[in-house]
Amino acid sequence: MRSTLLSALIFFTSFGSLYAGDSLYANVSDSLVKSHDLDEVVVQAFKPNTNLSVKPVSATEISAQIIKEREVIGVKDISGYVPNLFIPDYGSKMISPVFIRGIGSRTNAPSVGLYVDGVPYFDRSSFDFDINGVDRIEVLRGPQGTIYGRNTMGGIINVYTKSTFKYKETNINLSAGSYDSYKVGVSRYDSFNDKFGYSVSANYSTSGGYFDNITTGKSANPVDAIASRIRLSYKYSQRLSFHLTSAYEYSDQDGYPYALYNSETNRVGEINYNSPSYYRRNMSTTGFVAEYAADHFKVSSQSSFQYFDGKQGLDQDFTAANLYYVNYWEKQRMFSQEFNLKSVEDSRYQWQFGLFGFYQGLDSSSDVNNFTADNHKIQDVETPAKGFAAYHQSTINDLLIKNLALSLGVRYDWEKEKAQNTVSYRYGAADPVQTEFFKDKDHFSQVTPKVSLLYSPAKDKMVYSSISKGYKSGGFNSTAQREEDYSYKPEYSWNYEIGSKISFFNNLIQTDAALFYISWRDQQISQSQPDGKGYILRNAGKSESKGAELTLTVNPLSDLRFDINYGYTHAKFKKYERDEQTNYNDKYLPMIPSNTFSLSGNYGLKVKKGWWVDKVSFNAQYKGIGKLYWKEDNDVSQPFYGTVDGKISFQKKNVSLDFWMKNIGNTKYIAYYFYTSKGYAQEGRPFTCGVNVSLTLK
Repeated sequence: MRSTLLSALIFFTSFGSLYAGDSLYANVSDSLVKSHDLDEVVVQAFKPNTNLSVKPVSATEISAQIIKEREVIGVKDISGYVPNLFIPDYGSKMISPVFIRGIGSRTNAPSVGLYVDGVPYFDRSSFDFDINGVDRIEVLRGPQGTIYGRNTMGGIINVYTKSTFKYKETNINLSAGSYDSYKVGVSRYDSFNDKFGYSVSANYSTSGGYFDNITTGKSANPVDAIASRIRLSYKYSQRLSFHLTSAYEYSDQDGYPYALYNSETNRVGEINYNSPSYYRRNMSTTGFVAEYAADHFKVSSQSSFQYFDGKQGLDQDFTAANLYYVNYWEKQRMFSQEFNLKSVEDSRYQWQFGLFGFYQGLDSSSDVNNFTADNHKIQDVETPAKGFAAYHQSTINDLLIKNLALSLGVRYDWEKEKAQNTVSYRYGAADPVQTEFFKDKDHFSQVTPKVSLLYSPAKDKMVYSSISKGYKSGGFNSTAQREEDYSYKPEYSWNYEIGSKISFFNNLIQTDAALFYISWRDQQISQSQPDGKGYILRNAGKSESKGAELTLTVNPLSDLRFDINYGYTHAKFKKYERDEQTNYNDKYLPMIPSNTFSLSGNYGLKVKKGWWVDKVSFNAQYKGIGKLYWKEDNDVSQPFYGTVDGKISFQKKNVSLDFWMKNIGNTKYIAYYFYTSKGYAQEGRPFTCGVNVSLTLK
């Protein structure tokens, strides 16, 4: 193994030496992948990645400028722009599955981690949130469990909001778009004497929805939402600082524009269910960070609390008849505490230690109304979980030869989960009668190591290789209809990766390339319940995923930039026998695109003084999603499709006027497919356009 890694490093280094320029990613202020100095960007970030361009990891960073250029309003909007990242947009805010390199989860706990200013988001119902005031988004591909922890088998998404010490301004934003979409927002960032900084923001958004229900004569997916955020930072001294962030969001959304699907034509019929379907959510998230920097180390503490409650109403038969209707309630209370101790010197040996603990209380209730049988099935479920972890990582620089660095990491996780499910039935107007009761508990533990080797002979080029173990804990299908489906086992993976980050032709082109291979067992697969209503997790035997990633940033002129991102994933079941009659051996994993591709161009034209505008910016993007299969049997698929977006911005001093369009050409594609007694699907978003007006007061 040692000779293999060194051979790979020598190959990449020799190749890069022929073409590399003088300074990797220098002068690329708005590129997708760029490095940062901690003091210039986010002084409040917990465990910040201050320079991804020199880390042995395949990563993409989306700057605030990119977020503005591409009209990104939520995490789902970055899907396809990052190699091998796929986040299907369907249903409601309750449903946000994330897939990286073939690893992801449609139900239950996600397999890709999400952190906002260091606060972990554990449940998929919290992933779709307002990103107003975000400074940058990082996507790290591959297991990140050593440092970031729980259920990060596929990777992690880090979201950082704007620093109160970097910005000093008031922003007013107005937006209007097609389908009766409007948004208004205001924010203020300020600081006093470099000691105390604060930011406050609030916004309201509404959309009339993109799809119509022919039975009700109304839109099938309108949404109204309000969001607010506050951030306080206090530097008690040069060594000691405190930071508080708190965010709140309420959304009221009609959703689930599902209709019958014709697999031969790949087309969706008309939406025609009669009962209102919706999802309403309250969510608040608070994080507190305390940091002390000594001469040779820094110690940090991150405390967080997240609460959300949601209510769903769903016409479960999706027809104009009264057959099935479900009311569903969920509530989460999540506490976490983390301590991190790390070296701060740029020395030959660098290290960090950490402790992490959490408690997650997740309660849900459902009432399924069967109109044909005149009965209600009522379920009350409690699934509390708690856990503890300890981790360490060491990096030895100039190992054996100059500019060769070895990093060794290890993490120990322990979790305990409980499940209690009470099922009762009500017939007619009679009182509910309890007929079923399930209660169980289990605990899981695992050690996950990681080793990486990095060689950087010059500032403008580096190559790396890494091996890491991924892990996701097991759990319970508390709403399972059969006893054999009540629980599922943990899943494990081994991940192998080699990559390079090299600039060419004096920084005309910057590249980030990687090859990966993932072998994992007991993969947790989402499958329909026996009656076709709802989903549970089962374990497959063995699976594998292999592929490649490439990011190129081309800067032919100072105001002209092109970004190219490509990802290839070949993910299959190697051994998956569901029962004696059914096996999915050698079938493709569902909901995993074989390719992701994006091409973006941005040009800024400076106008002569005295004109009514100072600068005009032109931005265009093409995004392609490769063929994917919706089920394990690979019978139904979505062929490759591509969409085109564009934006023109006019700027005059502190005022900006933007005209944007999405899905130019109105490409038809399927955003999601599922099967109950019949096949149903939701179409992708149609062509939309709009205008933004922004005012910035310094």
